[in-house]
Amino acid sequence: MSSTSSRKTKPSAAAAKPTAAARPTKAERRRTRAAEQAAAARRAEQRARRLRWGGAALAVVAVAAGGVFLTTRGDGGSAGGSSTGSATRPLVGGDLHTVSVVGSRLFVGGHAAVAASGNGGKTWQDVPSLRGADAMGWASTKDAVLVGGHPGLYRSTDGGATFTKATGKNALGDVHAIGGTGDTVYVGSPESGLLASTDGGTTWKTVNAETGRSFMGTILVDPKDPQRLIAPDMSSGLQTSSDGGKTWKELGGPMGAMAAAWNPKDINRIIAVGMDGAQLSTDGGKTWKDADLPKGTSAVGYDATGSTLYAGALDGTTARVYRSTDGGASWKATS
Repeated sequence: MSSTSSRKTKPSAAAAKPTAAARPTKAERRRTRAAEQAAAARRAEQRARRLRWGGAALAVVAVAAGGVFLTTRGDGGSAGGSSTGSATRPLVGGDLHTVSVVGSRLFVGGHAAVAASGNGGKTWQDVPSLRGADAMGWASTKDAVLVGGHPGLYRSTDGGATFTKATGKNALGDVHAIGGTGDTVYVGSPESGLLASTDGGTTWKTVNAETGRSFMGTILVDPKDPQRLIAPDMSSGLQTSSDGGKTWKELGGPMGAMAAAWNPKDINRIIAVGMDGAQLSTDGGKTWKDADLPKGTSAVGYDATGSTLYAGALDGTTARVYRSTDGGASWKATS
């Protein structure tokens, strides 16, 4: 073998050092990291759901002789049943996504079911038309109540008593986030990004095909300015927009945000729950501090008066629901 063929060629300085044009910008690196975190969060949620539902031999919903029986769990974890269709522990399934107040009714929603209470959480009733809806977010419009989940969009025109799934050319798939006021509704979907409707959720148009794919829960829409939005983002904290979702900027709050609520009487008071805990802001998101919520809380919601804040935590396949009447300083179980 000749000496020339055996010598190793030393790379040139230009080849060894990437050019400035080849290096991704800080913004590009941030977007890539956010996308990776959101994808990882979705994969973790899917894995956890498969594991939980792998043990579905624990029949939490039994349909017999036309009656629906909801499982209740005491603090010791024992299970019992109620033949009246009401229970002290609402059934939600393997996930607890939302706590929402619509009119005088309190709702909690998860992968398998949604339960409603008309007495502040003392007793609960299953909402049959939302079984399997995977209620991830709620929106109230002028004429309807909308719920979004993996199967799509559901609508109620009787105050949340019954729901029907949106079908046809204007149906939506895999709705992870939703919020609205008046006739304006916004939806965040991992398939389509952020969509908006100006006719109460009948027709939709894409506002931002990229932002919104990692949104989760209820999107907060300012009733005085429907262009102003706050959305929980699983790839960061809260995101906010002042132009109807065309552009967004980070607002802060807990990382891996999954739920947020603001006091309807003081929308500068925002509480958010994320993968690393909960945080509270009293100045519209300019500053944040840790919030002391009941252990395991994954969803929060205010009542219409702003005087009561609710928190929900998953307990097996049912939810533990708490209320606070002092802005979250202290908590009491609803039942």
